[in-house]
Amino acid sequence: MKQHTIQHEFVEFMPERLEEGTLYVSVHYATAVHKCCCGCGNDVFTPLSPADWKLTFDGRTVSLFPSIGNWSFACQSHYWIRNNRIEWARRWSQDEIEAGRAKDARRRQKQYTRNGKPDTLWHRIKKRF
Repeated sequence: MKQHTIQHEFVEFMPERLEEGTLYVSVHYATAVHKCCCGCGNDVFTPLSPADWKLTFDGRTVSLFPSIGNWSFACQSHYWIRNNRIEWARRWSQDEIEAGRAKDARRRQKQYTRNGKPDTLWHRIKKRF
């Protein structure tokens, strides 16, 4: 059954069995996990990083940005989690999905490169020696 709200629970480790309607957030492992809000039963993993998803917590509710697009699932559900509410989006076409994936790849590439070269802590340390 399609959900319209979700609760959150801050955890260090993800539980073995996820409950529907709960967004589990591990700050320590920079990950949020929940059951797909369409009711299909798939687990949705959202890594929290500048190149992936951003989680905000206002003291009572959580929000994730950008939207959740479950393009690899049969349901292909698409929604936002804003202030513990599920805001449903229209279904995307295959062309829109491919364009969105390309945009995400460019964003990640930009996040992890500097002047066209890999920009990771390891590369910065390596350059000093």
